[in-house]
Amino acid sequence: MGGLTAHFKADEAETDSRYSISEWRLQAGQPGVGAHSHDQNDELFYILEGTPEILAGENWIACPRDTFIRIPAGMTHDFRNLGDAPARLLNLFIPGGFERNMPAIVDWFAAQDGHDKA
Repeated sequence: MGGLTAHFKADEAETDSRYSISEWRLQAGQPGVGAHSHDQNDELFYILEGTPEILAGENWIACPRDTFIRIPAGMTHDFRNLGDAPARLLNLFIPGGFERNMPAIVDWFAAQDGHDKA
């Protein structure tokens, strides 16, 4: 997905749909995926590397390594890495099933100007 990569560590089949865990890698200068919300899902982010920014509601928050942030269901959010170094985020999606959305997300990125299909 351009400068954005997702690696799933645990999916709904492994967790009986209770949660899914993924690691997101953002290249330097990677814009966000677009502000969005999930009506039925909480998301937890833990920053592993770099200083990405996370949109929580209307506020962009710079998140250095070891930052933990919770996005409750229904809250508008996004994440980006406008810095000059890569960033990695661990994401916990509750309840699980987010991985089912990945083919459509990859297709969306491929349809955008400047993105190649992964």
